[in-house]
Amino acid sequence: MKRLLSTLLGALAIAAIALTTPAFAQSKGKIYYMVPTLLDEFQTESVKAIETFLKQVGYEPVTLNADNKTDLQQSQMNDVIALKPAAIVLAAVDFNALKPSIEKARAAGIPVMIFDRQITSTPSDLTSVAGTVEIGYVAAGEIQRLLKEKKGDVKGKILQVLGDPADPYTLDIQKGFEEKMKEFSGVQIISLPAMQWEASNAGSIVADQLVANPDIDLIFVHAAHLAVAAVASLEAKGKKPGDVMLVSSNGAPVGLDLIRKGWENVEVEQPLYAQAAAIAMFADKVVNKQEIKAGTYKVLGLDSTLTIESWGPNLKIPGAAITKDNVDQPQFWGNMKAPSDPIKPVE
Repeated sequence: MKRLLSTLLGALAIAAIALTTPAFAQSKGKIYYMVPTLLDEFQTESVKAIETFLKQVGYEPVTLNADNKTDLQQSQMNDVIALKPAAIVLAAVDFNALKPSIEKARAAGIPVMIFDRQITSTPSDLTSVAGTVEIGYVAAGEIQRLLKEKKGDVKGKILQVLGDPADPYTLDIQKGFEEKMKEFSGVQIISLPAMQWEASNAGSIVADQLVANPDIDLIFVHAAHLAVAAVASLEAKGKKPGDVMLVSSNGAPVGLDLIRKGWENVEVEQPLYAQAAAIAMFADKVVNKQEIKAGTYKVLGLDSTLTIESWGPNLKIPGAAITKDNVDQPQFWGNMKAPSDPIKPVE
């Protein structure tokens, strides 16, 4: 239990960043959120959102940070299982390595909800994820629009910079994007991976391709931090905002800033707030081990699809296109203004 003491001390520090919410009369129990890391804004904002929304529906959230260490997250899971909480929300550091921990928790009667990082190798009680293939679809639609506006038709040369090819998130975006682009024979797509999602790798790819293919019309990167590196390479080549169109996905603050500065045309958001809200919406069903039905659910105004898969109920939430016309709207997580409207549990 000494390990638990140290992680709980870390949880107290994390709790300091949680949004203030109205107190509830009586807690329905503790739900532990196992966050993989706090090294990026998506993760820190996920803590705020999940804690806020769970409090709204009557639970006491506790967050434990694994510092991107698989063995630490495994240890945290063992300690939490011993405490028998109402439920666990897991964003896994390693999909495969956490499978035994999920199975151990559920065998002990503790339901496990999977957040953001989908795990399909073993059953869980709810999965709340972005529709990543659908993000690719939205990006394709926006890119078709941009090319047609610039060139009069959907044609031109696109540099697609993926994240790490071992990550299904980027592979799904690529799948959706290329599926919707394949009918346009006048479009050439050059696809290269930024290994380990390293921004420096994306910057090198863009710099090299601007030499090899100086006629690139548009760059599509799979994360906003990669867009920052792409802009640095464009500037180094003497390019100005608008010379080469830029589209990104995930909706981070840096991407929204690039839109405001004119460098980026579109950011396709990963719907963080809705993913977190879904956890709270279904928490009562999960904790009380009630049936979750397939169908379409409104999650923060987004039409989301819940299917029953071999690994359990799986909710996919679509992203939205962010442009200069709507970049300041508060529903986008990159503006760091979590919705204040109360979450209503699914009945």
